[in-house]
Amino acid sequence: MNTPFEFNDHPEPPRKPGLFARLRSSFLTGLVVIAPVGLTIWLIWSLIGWVDSFVLPFVPNAYQPDALLRALIGTENYNAWLGEDTQLHIRGVGVIIFLLFTILVGWLAKGFIGRSLIRWAEGLVDRMPIVRSVYNGVKQIAETVFAQSESSFEKACLIQYPRKGIWAIGFVSTTAKGEVAARAETAGALMSVFVPTTPNPTSGFLLFFPKEDVIELDMSVEDAAKLVISAGLVYPNPKDPTKPPRGKG
Repeated sequence: MNTPFEFNDHPEPPRKPGLFARLRSSFLTGLVVIAPVGLTIWLIWSLIGWVDSFVLPFVPNAYQPDALLRALIGTENYNAWLGEDTQLHIRGVGVIIFLLFTILVGWLAKGFIGRSLIRWAEGLVDRMPIVRSVYNGVKQIAETVFAQSESSFEKACLIQYPRKGIWAIGFVSTTAKGEVAARAETAGALMSVFVPTTPNPTSGFLLFFPKEDVIELDMSVEDAAKLVISAGLVYPNPKDPTKPPRGKG
């Protein structure tokens, strides 16, 4: 007679997953592999098409891809190969034109004449109330997004925030200077640390820590950002997070 307190010394082996469970697992694994690749290709393809549709209308008809191809191979050959009423669309031509135009504008803007024209145009915009607000906002966003590398974060770090004993990932921007460094009651240097939020690292808090309280990490800024965005699911060394990041050990 078995009592409720007796233990089974021979538990039944776990049942193997059925065919539907295995198919479901394989489908989800394939989806994890395919979705990022497919979405990336679709986004790039759509972005190229959007740039083409915006840029190509500004290109004279004589320099459109189909007109250039007609001039290169002859109208008769073009009609024989593609058809008389066919208009050739080569995706990416607008992107190339946009890149070349942007490089030209940047090169001109670095010169004396370009800087003078920009100052004159910005002075004109400053006299327009609504346009001034829109332009200054877009300019600030563009300067933040497309800034040169000298204004990027220096290192990823670990700090205790919002209290002792709780650790957070941060990004060291620079050593505090000016009035902030002069008025802070610290004996040593003061570090400017940006503490991002999860899963949106573009928002966060600017905090100033004594240098001795900032632990610099070996992981790159990009790997630390992935760790923040993924809410701790993606580590620099996913096979063994206790070891240094890949490529450093």
